[in-house]
Amino acid sequence: MSDILISEVGPRDGLQSIKAIMPLDAKKAWIKAEAEAGVTEIEVGSFVPPSLLPQMADTAELVRFAKGIKGLNVVALVPNIRGAQNAAAAGVHAMSLPFSMSETHSMKNLRKNHAQMIEEIKEIAQIAKMANIHFAVGLSTAFGCTIEGAVDEDQVAHLAEAAANAGAMEFSLSDTTGYADPAQVKRLVKKVASAVGADKMTTLHLHNTRGLGLANVAAGLDAGITTFDASLCGLGGCPFAPGASGNIVTEDLAFMLNAMGCKTGIDLDKLLRVRDILAAALPDEPLYGFTPDAGIPLGMEQRNKG
Repeated sequence: MSDILISEVGPRDGLQSIKAIMPLDAKKAWIKAEAEAGVTEIEVGSFVPPSLLPQMADTAELVRFAKGIKGLNVVALVPNIRGAQNAAAAGVHAMSLPFSMSETHSMKNLRKNHAQMIEEIKEIAQIAKMANIHFAVGLSTAFGCTIEGAVDEDQVAHLAEAAANAGAMEFSLSDTTGYADPAQVKRLVKKVASAVGADKMTTLHLHNTRGLGLANVAAGLDAGITTFDASLCGLGGCPFAPGASGNIVTEDLAFMLNAMGCKTGIDLDKLLRVRDILAAALPDEPLYGFTPDAGIPLGMEQRNKG
């Protein structure tokens, strides 16, 4: 099986969705422990104003810390040009901009319509180029929107192509609202890959809101996807998309991929122990995952290390 990258987004997507503010030292311990378990890419935070998301106020410090971990690709989300400038100043390896395929969601999330977002992408692409930073665009609400409902798939492909022409280097299809099904995943990956190139359509950001998260991963694998976002303990959701809880659990995703013979580089035993850091730092927050409850089956020791 091909190498599959699990990109940990919990320190950003997970923590921005809960009220509690995780202490900086606990975040550092989390990032360090996941890297030691074999996770090679972590989205450590978001460069948004602390007045909007106080959970992300220490992102610059987390970038500096994470860059000291050998072999770790340090990613941050940026909501706009100012965020991209701050991310570049902090020295991220990669930045990701959310681009809502639902224009209503775009206005609520980033206060910009589609035309304004394309102009924003052009500016951020230049910032990334000058700083030698990888610039990805997450096609949010690509599978549906809690505000608008269905999102036209041809529109998703058209907007992705416009973003590629504006300078986006890579794309993620994001099931922000947990609407996706396996057939839709295969169809939309193929459509966007045709518009921007298969080399740019690499990533899925899926939620397990309706229990289809791992089924959609399997569909993504069949469609040629090589990177999957996930959140330790299943933390996460979008605060601007009502009801959109439930990021894929990193532990369950790693178990499934390792069991299928995919090469993830992740030691599941070590990964499961990282949960203790979150349990101690967020004692009132529910932590999810089937694999942590059921344990690793006998006979999986050799595959456990991905």
